[in-house]
Amino acid sequence: MKSGATMTADNLKSIIDAINKLTNKDVLVGIPDSAPERTDTPITNAQIGYVMETGSPEHNVPARPFLVPGVADVQDQCADRLGKAADAALSGSVAGAERQMTAAGLIAESSVKKKIGSNIPPALSPETIRNRHKSRQTKSMRADEKAYLKAVDSGTDPAQAQTEAGIIPLINTGALRNSITHVVRDKT
Repeated sequence: MKSGATMTADNLKSIIDAINKLTNKDVLVGIPDSAPERTDTPITNAQIGYVMETGSPEHNVPARPFLVPGVADVQDQCADRLGKAADAALSGSVAGAERQMTAAGLIAESSVKKKIGSNIPPALSPETIRNRHKSRQTKSMRADEKAYLKAVDSGTDPAQAQTEAGIIPLINTGALRNSITHVVRDKT
């Protein structure tokens, strides 16, 4: 007795190969320890990112989380792309699965960079603002930093003065934000 179904092509091997390759891949977002070295500090962007994400009470640095919240903000979009990666794998397309994983990484990377620029509290201290130019290795402060200090000296709340001056806590040189990336790689 015949079932009435016909097979036009046997894609089982390509599907199994694609699924195996997909399940052996990770999408990672963050700051590689191999990020370009900085000239303004002896520590790496990865180390700075960790300190900014978690804080360092012994150095009076409050946590300003950007990585985990940045990825969380686009969790649904990334899950959609990863679902499409699974669909591509089930169709036997390794390249399609990797394209979708790369898309998920780009979405998360972009969101983390956006989070860095979102003025994460707490506000910087006047002393930090006063010394930011040193980490940029410049002789003088920027106009926004001078305006901030003038406003604080005249009694404006530091958080309000920071917002009005357009000073973003995690952006001074741009090196931290620029070091955020993603990679699709084999699981180790």
